[in-house]
Amino acid sequence: MSDRLPPLNTLRVFDAVARHMSFTRAAAELGMTQAAVSYQIKLLEDRIGAPVFLRLTRKLALTDAGQNLAPVVADAFVRLREALASVTGKNDGVLAVSSIGTFTTRWLVPRIGRFQLAYPEIAVRMDASDTLVDFTREPFDVGIRSGLRSRAQWPGLASDHLLSIDLAPFCAPELTARFHDVASPAALMGLPLLGEFNPDRPSPYGVEADWRSWFDAAGAAELEIPAVKASFGTQQLLAAAAMTGQGVALLTPEFFRSEVDSGRLIQLSQIRVKNVESYHLVCLAGRREVPKIRAFRDWLQSEIAIDRQVP
Repeated sequence: MSDRLPPLNTLRVFDAVARHMSFTRAAAELGMTQAAVSYQIKLLEDRIGAPVFLRLTRKLALTDAGQNLAPVVADAFVRLREALASVTGKNDGVLAVSSIGTFTTRWLVPRIGRFQLAYPEIAVRMDASDTLVDFTREPFDVGIRSGLRSRAQWPGLASDHLLSIDLAPFCAPELTARFHDVASPAALMGLPLLGEFNPDRPSPYGVEADWRSWFDAAGAAELEIPAVKASFGTQQLLAAAAMTGQGVALLTPEFFRSEVDSGRLIQLSQIRVKNVESYHLVCLAGRREVPKIRAFRDWLQSEIAIDRQVP
């Protein structure tokens, strides 16, 4: 294998094919013919002395050499673009954010206008999805993910803790009017309890587990938890059920302040149970100090600090 680097255009073609896993789509992106793309890949394979793609019947697959090379080449192009942007004084214009649904709709979207006021030169493109994007191949700068507080690690990514998923009991005002005394943990036992279903938390960490943890935190470990009446896949759905009077839900207070302020929800206790998970900002480790990413991280931390000051 030659020690000389392949031509930049050859690496650019390889990066496009590795992202699309298609010679045809890579050619369309680059404005080249498919034959020209194939030729550049052959040049690369001749240079390194090994194939980078397996040509299967209807698809491509990266070989071991291709898998080793693809993230390095992708990161190199990212760094090159950022270096050019810093030289020209540009902040790369767009910040692409992949964020999980509940955090996006309940916390981030209502505040994102303040980020854009503070940084008018950065446009935000946001996608709400629980899918874990591949930052080396997909056009996202940062992601917001949930993970265990003790080991929120994602290989190859830098991670910054944002917000713990704390839980407190909430219900609709009409439920308190119907049941009157709901001030004590024992009184809650007479109300229908709602739960958040998470298929990644099997029994005994199912829908009753959060309630068991809350009653323990409230000093009522001796109480036997009744069966949860209904369970929902997200806090968003759980809160919607609580607001219609279906029962009491454990929710993250920071997500539902507007519902409390408008009287649609009542927080029944200041006692919180700390969930085992937290929200984290993640990005490629080598991009953590990119100006637009650093600006977004600092803004998130300042907004969370303001939240902590609100009673």
